[in-house]
Amino acid sequence: MKNAWIALLCLLSGLSAAPSLWAETRTIGGVSLRGDFIQGGMVVGQVPDQARVRYGGRQLTLTEQGEFVLGFGRDEPLEHSLQVTLADGRQQTLAFSIEKREYNLQRVEGVPARTVNPDPSHLKRIQEEAGQVKQARDTESDLHGFLQQFTWPVQGPISGVYGSQRFYNGEPRRPHYGVDIAVPQGTEILAPADGVVTLAHEDMFFSGGTMVIDHGHGISTSYLHMSKLLVTPGTAVTQGQVIGLVGATGRATGPHLCWRLNWYQERLDPQLLIPES
Repeated sequence: MKNAWIALLCLLSGLSAAPSLWAETRTIGGVSLRGDFIQGGMVVGQVPDQARVRYGGRQLTLTEQGEFVLGFGRDEPLEHSLQVTLADGRQQTLAFSIEKREYNLQRVEGVPARTVNPDPSHLKRIQEEAGQVKQARDTESDLHGFLQQFTWPVQGPISGVYGSQRFYNGEPRRPHYGVDIAVPQGTEILAPADGVVTLAHEDMFFSGGTMVIDHGHGISTSYLHMSKLLVTPGTAVTQGQVIGLVGATGRATGPHLCWRLNWYQERLDPQLLIPES
């Protein structure tokens, strides 16, 4: 029922809903994988005892149970492989594929010109803030929040979807890498899973009040355009805890939450983490 409602909202606003796919489970060469095998998806895997695994040149962090996580960007290639080293030293390469997605265009008018085409004097600030966000998303920790069933940070009409490319005042910009949820100013934002706050900035040039929460093993979520931040960097948060309030700060034409999901610097689709209902 939830996906039908989201699809209707997106149809009315000229957007496309995220794929209505059940999380899939695969077993490849003794390695179990579960998640969304699609561009923008997140997959959790588990290797045999004392095995090690590499993906895309990165040695993946494992839990005590051998669990790991990886993600696929918006335009990720469709063919992938894992390099697994077993406890006895044997190595194997496990190939798998993901599905391709189609993305829609969005046109947003009335955005302040200074944030569409920033004055050169603002570039230093923009670059410094981008560096802060990058550092927060590169956090390597052994937190296990990424293994939880994520929940919505706020609930409301979906006004912008992952992967769509926006035209601000008629000018093409980078694709949208989050899901926008249109809710009133001051709506409480809830942590979708356990984690630790790695960034809390009250006024970034583009995203206004901005927060990043680390959920472990490279998985983080971001919250943009907040009117108030209620937790500070280093704070451990639990699923359902109030972390801030919705606003319209930064490059925004009205109150909403832009919610984003990352695996390190790969931008994923947070809407895929929410279960069917």
